[in-house]
Amino acid sequence: MKGIAYLGPPGTYSHEAATIWGRLAGQDLFLACLDLPEALATVRDGRAGAAVLPVENSIEGAVNLTLDLVLETPELQVVGEVVLPIHHCLLSRADNLATIREVWSHPQALAQCRHYLAQKLPGVAIRPATSTAAAASQAQQRPDLAAIASTFAAGLYQVPVVATGIEDYPDNKTRFWILGQEALQHPGPYKTSLVVAAVANRPGSLYAILKDFAEAGINLTRIESRPTKKELGDYLFFIDCEGKATDSPLKDVLAGLKNKTSLLLVLGSYPCDGGAGHDR
Repeated sequence: MKGIAYLGPPGTYSHEAATIWGRLAGQDLFLACLDLPEALATVRDGRAGAAVLPVENSIEGAVNLTLDLVLETPELQVVGEVVLPIHHCLLSRADNLATIREVWSHPQALAQCRHYLAQKLPGVAIRPATSTAAAASQAQQRPDLAAIASTFAAGLYQVPVVATGIEDYPDNKTRFWILGQEALQHPGPYKTSLVVAAVANRPGSLYAILKDFAEAGINLTRIESRPTKKELGDYLFFIDCEGKATDSPLKDVLAGLKNKTSLLLVLGSYPCDGGAGHDR
């Protein structure tokens, strides 16, 4: 039975997203990986059936490494998504806040809890960790240390939750792509992810692509530019839109775009997750 690969160690938000996808896919075997390239490699070499990769965060924006890796791995497709609300917690074995000497977490999590740290733990040493899960592991070992991590990590490492919802932006969410070779059958609604490049760098070239979606009444949910790494000003565009690539009207729009683009790649059509983890 092939598992689901994710960016480890156990207890990360990626691990939590993997467990959500696992419930949908009927899978309970999970493989912690050192980095995102390794997570994809486990799927390519058959050690895992799917990999969970973060693709965007509502605060930090796109995860550029994921976008680049997906382009480098055309044999895999986006077969699903998980939108995970990110609620940071303060975890510690300390008796009270006054006995906490250090706070550890991933740099992004520390930055996202800046106001709480300034108000509740002024003067406490802030230490970067490789992940929120690694910080939770440290907090389990040292009672004078606190970690910023999830309740998922707190349960896994058996560290008490001192405070919940300490993030500066309560609506923080991370969207994860599920990369695999076999799509999960789901009634939908569906979303499709594409990569396009204009035929030439000339005025109106991007508009010529986007107007077809508008005229067909297809909603674009995201558009992100990435350099081709060839020339300055030479870009690819990652587009998410509503609908399934094999169904009209999106099917007809994609057929019409073949003569308007130098690159048109369908990364995958997959069931939407509106943020509730597919009714988890």
